[in-house]
Amino acid sequence: MKRTLILAALLTLVAAGAIAQEPTENPYQGFIYGTITTRSDTAYTGVLRWNTEEAFWDDLFHSSKEEVQFAEKYEKEARDSDRDENWWHVFGRKIGIRVEGDPSRVLAVRFGDLKEIRVVGRNSAELLLKNGSTLEVRGYSNDVGATVKVRDTTLGDIEVPWKKIKKIAFAATPTDADPGVFRLAGTVDTDAGELRGYIQWDEQECLSTDRLDGETEDGDLSIEMGRIARIERRNRRSSIVTLRDGRELVMDGTNDVNNDNRGIFVEDPRYGRVAVQWNEFRSVDFDAPGGSGRSYDEFSAQEPLRGTVTERDGTRHTGRLIWDLDESQEWEMLDGIGQDLDYAIPFAMIAALEPVGSHGTRVELRSGEQIELEEGQDVSERNDGVVVISESGKETYIAFSDITRVEFDRE
Repeated sequence: MKRTLILAALLTLVAAGAIAQEPTENPYQGFIYGTITTRSDTAYTGVLRWNTEEAFWDDLFHSSKEEVQFAEKYEKEARDSDRDENWWHVFGRKIGIRVEGDPSRVLAVRFGDLKEIRVVGRNSAELLLKNGSTLEVRGYSNDVGATVKVRDTTLGDIEVPWKKIKKIAFAATPTDADPGVFRLAGTVDTDAGELRGYIQWDEQECLSTDRLDGETEDGDLSIEMGRIARIERRNRRSSIVTLRDGRELVMDGTNDVNNDNRGIFVEDPRYGRVAVQWNEFRSVDFDAPGGSGRSYDEFSAQEPLRGTVTERDGTRHTGRLIWDLDESQEWEMLDGIGQDLDYAIPFAMIAALEPVGSHGTRVELRSGEQIELEEGQDVSERNDGVVVISESGKETYIAFSDITRVEFDRE
């Protein structure tokens, strides 16, 4: 299937300068903030960071759901449909194979949608969301089992191992919670067009003090990201790095600057999170220091998915929706690939879905823009189908191959 990305010209012009860089009363509002309570009942409060990666409310906490009620209940129907593979994708990568009958699924939730994390094991946790629901999760990524860094308001920088943590309670970031750094943002040029937003380089570097490592003719260099104005892919093995003072360097030899790069994440307000792989990356121009992203309070409690599913024979079913037998809330993510870019789009941003053949789905965003996604489990024949729960409580299972359109309710 030819991959298409339909860009609305007006929206592109508006969004080109519309990342949250405007002056704000709280320039640190986008940084994750909260209180870590240890097993010895000691509390540490301040700006938080997961390992050397997630640091902002719109970053994603990844794990695997321990229980997926509808996947367990309708696994036979899903197995009997025309789904012929057991792989699923996150950001375009095969991340596991689900053994027949195993209901575990990958979870991706923005830190801003979380109220509390309760550690229940060395590789497991219970998540309490803002909407009051709870989820038991285990493993899959280093987000569970992480060392969490906290800039405590009185003690300074502390690293707390997962095994020492009892719980983490999140709260709005106060105006005096100065992290001493700024967030990376800018414009990423790709083979599919430009993306603009907050940036996480090589799945990791997102702060001005994070470092870009590489080799030059004069030796090894480790440069603070905040000192860099531009990075341009030179070829598979190297990049041209332009510093803010105008100097240019050719760098190679590490995954920061060659095709071993794990991906450039862009938090683009039009789509959610988009991952750009090295072969599609052309360049990035970093902005001057500015905002830090949405505040904790801007992440409102999300509602269950509701809408109408239309089958091929014209039958319509309205009620609560469980997409792919496990996504049932607006905070959850629809994953797929469009023009070789990997998308994770919050369901709250989606107005409608239309399967296109067996390999893809047309996504209509609430903004009016459309994207055609494919390859991911959420948007292809690997999808396990949808359950619709009517107001009376009746459950109807519909195979992905029988769906022509899904329209999500608007407030």
